[in-house]
Amino acid sequence: MSATLWAEMDDYIVERLLPDDPVLEEALAASTAAGLPAISVSAAQGQMLHLFARMIGAKRILEIGTLGGYSAIFLARSLPADGKLVTLEFEPRHAEVAAANLARAALSDKVDLRVGRAIDTLPTLEAEGQGPFDLIFIDADKPSNPDYLHWALRLSRPGTVIICDNVVRSGKVLDGESTDANVIGVRRFFDLAGADPRLSATAVQTVGAKGYDGFALLLVE
Repeated sequence: MSATLWAEMDDYIVERLLPDDPVLEEALAASTAAGLPAISVSAAQGQMLHLFARMIGAKRILEIGTLGGYSAIFLARSLPADGKLVTLEFEPRHAEVAAANLARAALSDKVDLRVGRAIDTLPTLEAEGQGPFDLIFIDADKPSNPDYLHWALRLSRPGTVIICDNVVRSGKVLDGESTDANVIGVRRFFDLAGADPRLSATAVQTVGAKGYDGFALLLVE
């Protein structure tokens, strides 16, 4: 088994199950042209987020980590006419690219894009009464995952679904002696999620165009 095979299988899945989508392709191209890191979710993963949101009938979604808006397009497209996506991005340049991609997708009216440190913006959302959210997608800096989980719970309700990306990190999360801040953040996330009686949770390992990783799936009880 190899990363090449995983990527080829991802291509097969996308070719068979996802229609051609110029808007999404342009969003990735614009992100690449702007020099953004190539760390967006894969097309198959984006469609998974879209389907999760539709399956639970999400009307209010929170995304922590916008990047170029690729996953935000999948999430915003899942919303009903009166739905809203609030997405948080630290880097102004990333947010600028995301805003343009969302405008091109005709989704600007459904998306509230906030620029700044998420750990500063999340208390503001609470103060504004933005919650509770039906679905929360965490895909930002991994050292802050424990803080993001804390705020996700504050902005949730019973029945809220929380998804956290990149929780396997090629198996590096197994290393309890790691000094990698990303690994430490993910391990602490697991510890907190597993110990919190308000959560039922699992995590799924994935391989594909993005290599070997995984996501956590949590349900607020």
